[in-house]
Parts: sequence; structure tokens; C-alpha cells
Amino acid sequence: EKGILLHISSLPSPYGIGSLGKEAYKFVDFLKETGENYWQVLPLGPTSYGDSPYQTFSAFAGNPYFIDLDILVDKGLLQISEIEEVKAESTKVDYKWLYDTRFEILRKAYKRFNKSQDFEDYVRNNEEWLTSFALFMALKNIYKEGNFKSFPVEYQDRYSASSLRFIEDNKEELDFYRFLQYEFYLEWQELKKYANERDVRIIGDMPIYVAYDSSDVYSNPKYFKLKPDLSMKKGAGVPPDYFSKTGQLWRNPVYRYDVMKKDHYSWWVKRFKKAFEMFDVVRIDHFRGFASYYQVSSKEKTAVNGKWVKGPGYSLFREVKKKLGNLDIIAEDLGFITPDVIKLLEDTKYPGMKVIEFGCD
Repeated sequence: EKGILLHISSLPSPYGIGSLGKEAYKFVDFLKETGENYWQVLPLGPTSYGDSPYQTFSAFAGNPYFIDLDILVDKGLLQISEIEEVKAESTKVDYKWLYDTRFEILRKAYKRFNKSQDFEDYVRNNEEWLTSFALFMALKNIYKEGNFKSFPVEYQDRYSASSLRFIEDNKEELDFYRFLQYEFYLEWQELKKYANERDVRIIGDMPIYVAYDSSDVYSNPKYFKLKPDLSMKKGAGVPPDYFSKTGQLWRNPVYRYDVMKKDHYSWWVKRFKKAFEMFDVVRIDHFRGFASYYQVSSKEKTAVNGKWVKGPGYSLFREVKKKLGNLDIIAEDLGFITPDVIKLLEDTKYPGMKVIEFGCD
């Protein structure tokens, strides 16, 4: 079996970034014709500052940039003249231009959208993460500078009286962000169905960590190593190696696995459940971090002065398996591999990865 890695953003498009439209379907046809079994994509979340797919505003949401404008025209939500105005001059993705133009046209689509029972059902079925995400994005749209620590203090607690009141008073604004997720979900499911019917399975990508500036941390601070004021206490990274003399400082908050274990890793179970609603197979990025992970104080400027900490090991995957059954998971096991990582691979029985380039010398 074989396949190709191609992120959605790299598909051809006249509108500045690849989408879930006709070019995605043409790529599935290409995979079928050439005998490929798999299409692997990068994480599909809405990208945050820097626009890396590994730093997103939510581990559960989809990137609204991937919503296809031609499909919105077909649905009567946009006019051809409107999307003609947002054709890109460059063949490269210009994220600033997208940020400045795309949400404006998506708001036009939302104004013409009739909230169907199907939409209401989607909102209800995804309530656990969707309202928190919509609140987070609505607040970020108002308080544009910085992360959620730049929100007024009364909104820094997702469940404060002020935040709950904001949700009630700004239903239309939150429904805009719910609409974007609904439309992304519909387009993705249609594309996935088309691929599966042609014997092409889709491999998704799950970063082990989430961004500090995300609705995940904003709505679940107890699960992360934060200070009492919710600023980051410990960040993730990797120590110095032959790639970097000072290591890599990722500045993603590390998990409080002791807290997660007490509620049977419920957040991880929900995350895996969502991932397998989206994909046929899931690749876990930096899998070795579940055996032991490298953490660095938020005060540090490099990753030199960090330390290794024991991870949750098989206990996390035992709970996931108990709740969701056997899942088709690939473990990204590259990097500094120690006996505890090898044991975790043996316990989970997940296949690891081998890079041809490193196997030829």
C-alpha cells in the first residue's frame, strides 16, 4: 500500500489557498488512477499567529480558509462577482492577505445562510468544544492583540458570569463561527466520502501539543502547567541535538497528566473521537512525548536548560482503547528514542515511522 502527503493549502486555487473544492476531488481521482491507497494531510485546524498547522486555535475545529468559495456560490450563499474580487495575484499563500479578505466574504455567506435543523443538530452534537471555540474567536476578533491573556480580566475565565453573559448577548457573532465549522464539516465529509468510495483512505495528523493561545487551553486551564494567573509555567521542546545546538523551544504548554488521569483522560478521548470522525487513520506527531517529554521553564530563551519528565505511557491509550476500541494510529517515533518509547510502541502495537533517507547510510 502507498500514498502521498499533500496538505489542503497546497492544492491549486485561484483564491489564494487550496480548498475542499474541485481541485481536491481531482487529486482524489489522480490518487485512484495511479493506484495510491492513502492521502495524508497536515493538521486541519484554524492556524494562529505564524500560520503553522501545528499551532492552531483549536484541536477540534477546522480551518475556515479551506472552505471552498465556489461551493458557497453553488449553495447560493455567495455571488460569482463577489468571489471574483478575492482572486489572488500570487501563486503562493499570503496569510496576511487571507486574514484581511477571507473573513469579510465568509460573513457575506453567513448573512445569507438559513439556520436549518441540520445546523442546529451539528451545534448541539458539538457543544462541548464548539461554544468555547466560538466564544474564544469572537473575543479574539474584538481584542486582536496578543493571546487570551489580553482579554479583559472578566473574560479570561471561560466560565465566568461575564463570559456566559457574552455568549448570550452575542449569539449572532458566535453563530458566525459555528457556521464556519458547520460548512467546513459538510465539505470535508463530502470529500472524504468521495475518497473512500474510490478506495482512498485519508491519514490525518494530530500534534501532541496544543497552542497556548487556543480555545483548548482557554476552556481547560486545569489540564496544563500554567501559573495562577493562567500565564504559561512550563513549555514543550526538545533538547540540543545534531540539528540544533540550543535545542527547540516550542512554547506549547505541557499537560498536567496527573489531573488528566483522574478523569480517565476524558479530554484525550474526546480528541481522538473527533479525529476519527474526520480521518480513517491518524498519525500522532511527537509520539515519544507520551513516554517521556522535555519541558522548559517559560522564563528560558532556549531549550538548553530543560528536563525530561515521565509521560502517561500506556495508561492514556488504555483509556482511549477502552472508550473507542482499536483505532488505526501511526506513531511518529522519530528523534531521540529510548527504551520507554520502544516499550510504549510494543504496548500500543502502533506502527512507527522509518525515513528512507536515514536508512540508506
